[in-house]
Amino acid sequence: MDGRPIQALIQPTKQSWLYVLDRVTGEPVWPIEDRPVEQSDVPGEKASPTQPFVTWPPPFDRQGVSLDDLIDFTPELKAEAEEIVSQYKIGPLFTPPVVSRWEGPLATLMLPSTVGGANWTGGSYDPETGMLYIQSSTVVSPLGLVVPEEEQSDMDYIRGMATDPALGGIPNDGRRAPTVQGLPLIKPPYGRITAFNMNTGDLVWQVPHGDTSDEIRNHPMLKELDIPRTGRPGRGGVLTTPTLLIAGENGFVTTPFGRGAMLRAYDKATGDDIGAVYMPAPQKGAPMTYMLDGKQYIVVAVSEAGYSGELLAFALPDEDT
Repeated sequence: MDGRPIQALIQPTKQSWLYVLDRVTGEPVWPIEDRPVEQSDVPGEKASPTQPFVTWPPPFDRQGVSLDDLIDFTPELKAEAEEIVSQYKIGPLFTPPVVSRWEGPLATLMLPSTVGGANWTGGSYDPETGMLYIQSSTVVSPLGLVVPEEEQSDMDYIRGMATDPALGGIPNDGRRAPTVQGLPLIKPPYGRITAFNMNTGDLVWQVPHGDTSDEIRNHPMLKELDIPRTGRPGRGGVLTTPTLLIAGENGFVTTPFGRGAMLRAYDKATGDDIGAVYMPAPQKGAPMTYMLDGKQYIVVAVSEAGYSGELLAFALPDEDT
């Protein structure tokens, strides 16, 4: 850069990249390179020979699936994960989907998943410090293609996955990711918050967001292990205040206050967990804040299957109470 301030546009994506553009000219602030990628072998499909790669800032979540990404709480779980993955196609970002075959590959495993990475909730920018904060998910999606039934589509292929011919061989919709005895195929964290210094593009800190799920905490194969906080995936968002970063957890979990989720506050400079308050359901979307009669309120939309959507408003107690 030539040292002059740049009016920037920052676009988080499902790919776990930040696209940073000069908002006046549309030119990338840091280089975006077209690089060769693997070509599709789906009959009748012609893929682009190259795709754009963001060179800076670094990705805020994992991209692509390799054997090093697989769950490794125990050697037995890692071995089982490798056996499961042998039935699929894996590779880096932009590895193309495949026609699903029962003998393999059943699908291409894609990370980030079809919902990201980041999603519509976006990030939160602090103009005083030049820091950007973003919540993301680390989840795998299987991408397989099958020939549709006549009443389903007139396309040559639709998303789906082959099933055992001995059981009828009727393809399923191919959207359920494989698990290892009910555990995620890949290792944690499954939800995280990342902080970037947008003056330099450097990743400053990254922390798991959300407590460990009940499914992991109570799994019989893990009961003797001390599992660190794994984070939980979801489409949440973050709120930046002058001192704190506020973000609600995704998904239900058993808390000391009952079944629900926590609204967490982090030190925005370090990512240290400062404190949390209970919510009866997980956060959806991003929190907001406003002042009324000199008092600051934080409002969070919450909902989940089995819990109707509602808005929760939080504020600090009055000094005289």
